Amino acid sequence: MRSHLLNDTTTEHYRRSVTEGVERVAAKLAATDRPFTGVTVDDLAPRIDAIDLDQPLRDTTAVLDELEDVYLRDAVYFHHPRYLAHLNCPVVIPAVLGEAVLSAVNSSLDTWDQSAGGTLIERKLIDWTATRIGLGPAADGVFTSGGTQSNLQALLLAREETKTDELTKLRVFASEVSHFSVQKSAKLLGLGPDAVVVVPVDHDKRMQTVALARELERCTEAGLIPMAVVATAGTTDFGSIDPLPEIAGLCEQYGAWMHVDAAYGCGLLASRKYRHRIDGIEHADSVTVDYHKSFFQPVSSSAVLVRDAATLRHATYHAEYLNPRRMVTERIPNQVDKSLQTTRRFDALKLWMTLRVMGADGIGALFDEVCDLAAEGWKLLAADPRFDVVVEPSLSTLVFRYVPAAVTDPAEIDRANLYARKALFASGDAVVAGTKVSGRHYLKFTLLNPETTTADITAVLDLIAGHAEQYLGESLDRAC
Repeated sequence: MRSHLLNDTTTEHYRRSVTEGVERVAAKLAATDRPFTGVTVDDLAPRIDAIDLDQPLRDTTAVLDELEDVYLRDAVYFHHPRYLAHLNCPVVIPAVLGEAVLSAVNSSLDTWDQSAGGTLIERKLIDWTATRIGLGPAADGVFTSGGTQSNLQALLLAREETKTDELTKLRVFASEVSHFSVQKSAKLLGLGPDAVVVVPVDHDKRMQTVALARELERCTEAGLIPMAVVATAGTTDFGSIDPLPEIAGLCEQYGAWMHVDAAYGCGLLASRKYRHRIDGIEHADSVTVDYHKSFFQPVSSSAVLVRDAATLRHATYHAEYLNPRRMVTERIPNQVDKSLQTTRRFDALKLWMTLRVMGADGIGALFDEVCDLAAEGWKLLAADPRFDVVVEPSLSTLVFRYVPAAVTDPAEIDRANLYARKALFASGDAVVAGTKVSGRHYLKFTLLNPETTTADITAVLDLIAGHAEQYLGESLDRAC
């Protein structure tokens, strides 16, 4: 069994195994002609259930053959231009190379004596990102597993900076279309059930600053404490960007921590064309970025950035066996001093490889392409009488629904849209997402693939309309 350990005597085994796996995936990617096969849980579960994990196959080729049957053949492939559903991006090759390197070396980024140069590379990327944001010379941060963890850590720091034990008095303000992790974080942080104050949005799905000001004033008049305002730079459903400069002014006026959830919109940090859309982010006390969304990185690759490095002390705990306090005076850079995690992958290497091969402009150009594509898609939807499109995109998301002229019952239209999404997924021809707007079912394109074209969008819209019309026709037959 030692022959399977990666060490100086097994390098040829390592090379052959990884090469065989890479060739298998490359062949699959080259042959994929649709984003999904349409396999169902009932079809796939018995195949996986039948595998006896206590009886190894003992052969890499046999295992890859089995993997083809239970995973690779029926995976959802984000690289396909008609995958238009969630915030999943195709990944760039330099980042995949970085993934292979970091997995093999297996550094842990919690302490210097487990990572060495990995620690310095991560710190360099944090500094680079903070500079792109404009947070100033005292900024710092740390890589995280994703936007949910980044938001949680940011709100933990905000809670501690209020310097109060009266947690039931703390209030967090977020728009009605902010990420669910805001409410989740408030619960995990021990805040009261009414801690998150939901602020309405305008027609463009941006937080209404007049309403925010009203809620902040109401909060202080009631003797409550405005702990934080969460501004979103790229909402999950609409890609909308809250008015960051105005929110910054209100945070300063009321002494509230300003957190910007830019998990989606962080791609604009590399954009030459649309960077201005997140002007005001430089005023934030903390920022969430998800490189695995709009920097085209493999999951996971995220970070939380802060204006004042000293605030990261709220996540610090010194353990004698890991990061004793004396290491601080010895200037030993232990990233665990800043992180909610202990053992942590060297995910920063993927972004490092990407920047060193492609450069920031290369990443930004890819993100600009999908933003331009969304603008073209919005024009198509706005001109198509079969569809109602909700809002002109700020990033690369389109929310719409099929609205047949002959049907007036909103509930029936809801059912037609739900059916169309499920039928499209079952066919495997395309994958789209869904959400609710004002209580009604809508469909969603999240465009993160520069290979997607307006022809793809048109074709998928036709498929959606066809499935919806089929449902309505069958529904009419049933009624008769």
